[in-house]
Formats: sequence, structure tokens, C-alpha cells
Amino acid sequence: MAEEQGKELAYIPETILKKRKSNEEWALKRKAQLELRQKRAKQSQGNDFKLPEQFIREYRDKELDLIKMKQRTKMHRPAQTALGSKLLFVVRIQGRNDMHPTTKKILNKLRLQRIFSGVFILANAAVMDMLQKVEPYVTYGYPNLKNVKELVYKKGYGRIDKQRVPLTDNNIIEQELGKHGILCMEDIVHEVASVGPHFKEVTRFLWPFALNKPEGGLQKTKRLFRDGGETGNREDHINELIDKMN
Repeated sequence: MAEEQGKELAYIPETILKKRKSNEEWALKRKAQLELRQKRAKQSQGNDFKLPEQFIREYRDKELDLIKMKQRTKMHRPAQTALGSKLLFVVRIQGRNDMHPTTKKILNKLRLQRIFSGVFILANAAVMDMLQKVEPYVTYGYPNLKNVKELVYKKGYGRIDKQRVPLTDNNIIEQELGKHGILCMEDIVHEVASVGPHFKEVTRFLWPFALNKPEGGLQKTKRLFRDGGETGNREDHINELIDKMN
């Protein structure tokens, strides 16, 4: 013990002590700056303040979206007899904050509130008119029986009291659609694929299909499919996209 007390403390050069003190002061200063930035970021989010230029730009973008929509509606719409099928599968592939409220309203009417959601629709003049108005945001075509079946069985959910319910039991289907003679999953597939007399009731019961983002994403989403892009009518080629997203 006496020997330990007699030992001299290790000598630390003054330059090292100063460096240690400087590092400690720098660390405290850095921490204070970080806390201040975090505090300002929270205040900024809470205020949700936008500059006047941002409002002007957003307004112009929305008005431009409306102008383009009106221009599309003046274009020649394909006659109903020219369509290859009564059954369409429509997929929303884009979503922007600068879309006009009218565009958003049409997408909601088509039940396409989310990107990469899909619905079965009966092709008629009114539907084709709506699809033409929102063409930059959707793609569609004629699904085959295989894909109708796979979508219903793999990704099918029912809408009950505005809730998304998995179709794990045919009793659920019978309770909701039994009065129309639809008792099981196979009945749903047949009614949709054949565009049967109760197609409307069945598709209203089905929740919009939540599809996967295709591997590699989508390219040239501002161009029509017929021009080498992604939007608009794909006709039978919609089945290739469904395979990628199912």
C-alpha cells in the first residue's frame, strides 16, 4: 500500500488536456445545435407554413391538369363496339398532389383512391369518358379468366359495413350476396368474368385490389401505352401487368 501511495501519478501533457477540454466543449455545442434543429423542425411541421409562391405554383399545376383533361375529352373516343371486351380491369399507377379536384373526384368515383389499386369495371360510354379524363393516372385493359380467378382468390377482400374483410369463409359471401345467387368464391369469379346480371352488386362488394408495385417500377408513366408508355388502354396486354403486380 505504501508503495502504491508513493507512486507518482502519470504525467499528462497540457496540450492533451486542452484538446480533451476542446473536444468536450465541441460535443456539447454540437448536441445543442442538433436539439435546436429538431425543435425548429417540429415547429415548422406544426405550423405547416407555405410560401405564397408555393400556393401559386400548386394552383397553376391544378389548373393545367384541368386544361389537359378538357383537351383529352375533345379527342375522339373509341366507340363501344370497338372495345374488345365488356370487362375492364383498371389500375391506378400514378398519384400527385397537384391534380385538379375534378380529377381526384373521378378517381374516387372509380374507387381508385390509392396508387397500385385495381378494380373490375363494366365498359360503357360513361366509364370510357371517365377513363379518358383521368388517363394520365390509370391503365386498363381486358383481363382473362386466369387473372380474374387469381385476383379474387389471392387478393380478394369483401366490403362489409365499410370495413375490409378477408374472404376466408364462403358464409361471408352467402350472407352478403346470397340473395343474388352468389354463394362462394367460384360464383364471384364466374359473375365477374362473364359480366353476369349481378356484376354490379359483386364488384361493389369486392374491395379494390391492393396490387404490388411491379419489379423495376413503371417507366415513362406520362406516355400512353400505345406510344411506348404505361398509361391508357393496354387491351389484352393488361394481363402481363397483372401477372407482375399480383
